[in-house]
Amino acid sequence: MTQALAPVAAFDILEDGSARPAPDSAPAPGAGARWRWLHLDLADPGLPDWAARHLDKPVAAGLTLAEARPRADLLGEGILLTLRGVNLNPGQSTEDMISLRLWVTGDLIVSARKRKVFAIDALRQKAGEEGRLPARPGAFLADLIEGLTDRIETVSLETGQATEALEEAVFDAGQAPERDALALMRVKIIRLSRYVEPQREALARLAGLDSPLIDPETRARISQSANSTARSDEELDALRERLSTLQDYLEGLHAAKASRNSNILSIVAAIFLPLGFLTGVFGMNVAGLPGVSWPGAFMVVALSMLALAAGLLILFRWLKWF
Repeated sequence: MTQALAPVAAFDILEDGSARPAPDSAPAPGAGARWRWLHLDLADPGLPDWAARHLDKPVAAGLTLAEARPRADLLGEGILLTLRGVNLNPGQSTEDMISLRLWVTGDLIVSARKRKVFAIDALRQKAGEEGRLPARPGAFLADLIEGLTDRIETVSLETGQATEALEEAVFDAGQAPERDALALMRVKIIRLSRYVEPQREALARLAGLDSPLIDPETRARISQSANSTARSDEELDALRERLSTLQDYLEGLHAAKASRNSNILSIVAAIFLPLGFLTGVFGMNVAGLPGVSWPGAFMVVALSMLALAAGLLILFRWLKWF
């Protein structure tokens, strides 16, 4: 039995930008509406059947792929987009970027996600609370991309501040970072870069598409978002290099400390080796050992060993072994 589609949000947008709840999940806008927005959950069991009935096969496949990198493709009169947003859901990792799929035409936008994307949820709240959305799909797309980009920049800035705090703790205060803090920060940056770089390329491609959906103003806004994403990508690359330098510095300190400790142990062993030999010789319980019957023999041997140890220390110091 076919299961009905249950959209997360569905709105019809009029010519003046007024947004009203859509009465159904059909792809065509209602009477008097300029375009329709359907926001869907990829886990909705009714989505595959709905997509197969209402969308072309390549579009349906693009919207329902299990995993997808950021992309921007012109398919006929529409644009198929896959973008990523930073994960701001409570209790989840920010760098676990959430996939957002979109099909954009002149009278329809279909968006689909697995988990809440805060940039698109802000538009949903605006439509529900204020009853307003951009009057054209292209402007809606530009607003959405700006929201995604702003949140990426915010996370990139916060990551940069955390990196600076680590650097100040190590270089200025001489404090070692908390266990695994440096490694976790590097992993976070790598995971962010994994999607930010292709998103920059996807936005640049989107801005260059020859489509009536991308008017000059929308193109300029998307290009600006592409530039901002490029800056975030470059900042993440720089942070990765800084953390790599910090890691090398800490490893150098650890190696120097280990070498210094090893050198001290070697000096101690070198001092006690002849002393151990002497104590071993005079500790033999055999006849003929000198001083066995002389009460002052122990003091002579002890002072001789003390002088030998002092002489070795002076020699090692003169050789600059420590």
